[in-house]
Amino acid sequence: MDTDRKELIKKAFQAQKKAYAPYSGFEVGAALLAGDGSVYGGCNIENASYGACNCAERTALFRAVYEGKRDFDAIVIVGKPKNADVYDYCPPCGICRQVMAEFCDPEKFEIILAKSEEEYRRYKLKELLPLSFTGKDMEKDH
Repeated sequence: MDTDRKELIKKAFQAQKKAYAPYSGFEVGAALLAGDGSVYGGCNIENASYGACNCAERTALFRAVYEGKRDFDAIVIVGKPKNADVYDYCPPCGICRQVMAEFCDPEKFEIILAKSEEEYRRYKLKELLPLSFTGKDMEKDH
């Protein structure tokens, strides 16, 4: 992995420290790399009404889209229970995968699940969300 990806992993761990997870105690951080090199952090934000919660991945994506970004290269996701000493791989939920499918090229967008800067797994979006539903499916001639 190149140095840029290691920096992205560091930023995901920094974002995780901002998580608001008083109900589940599971804290997640994400760092999203836009095509222009800018990075958007996100953390999970819980609510007593679970339907109002937002995942770290979507927080990062929504921040970037709000800033006018529409081209993304990669996202790093880290997460663990608040009191756990060891990280495990933290894959994105189905809703986050669907949001990624809206804004990211499934052939090139990379999802990096990290336990540390040295221990991580890399996937393409198409591997984690095969047969995704996109705007193309809504086209009349499709």
